[in-house]
Amino acid sequence: MAAVKELLKAEADGTLSFGDYTLDSKTKLDGFEFQGDLYKVKTFSEITKLEKNGMFVYESVPGTAVESFKATEEEVSFKVSGTQDAQFTLELEADSEYTVYMDGADAGDMKTNLSGKLSVSAELEPDKCVEVKVIRK
Repeated sequence: MAAVKELLKAEADGTLSFGDYTLDSKTKLDGFEFQGDLYKVKTFSEITKLEKNGMFVYESVPGTAVESFKATEEEVSFKVSGTQDAQFTLELEADSEYTVYMDGADAGDMKTNLSGKLSVSAELEPDKCVEVKVIRK
């Protein structure tokens, strides 16, 4: 899976793709309208961050590319790729339990902190993506 050269784009299936981990310097795109909301992405080799209406949605260290990102009240799903292992953080419901799946395998149950953040590590390698699903229990 390649980096998203447009930085942030709407897909035909109603999902978002964003992030370019191949960039050497921080690049951002602000004011991207999608389904009535405004999105902002900052991305480069060291970090990828997505905000919706000024609120935190996704962040990875180091930078990643994310495809088919979809978030509902009960589930967040996407495909992530990068050149090396990454940790990503999602903004979810505060103090709630979720089951995390990586490439269809149950990676365990995790609980968000009081601010609703959930951090997960993913083993990434070039030219390969990992499918992630986070489902509220």
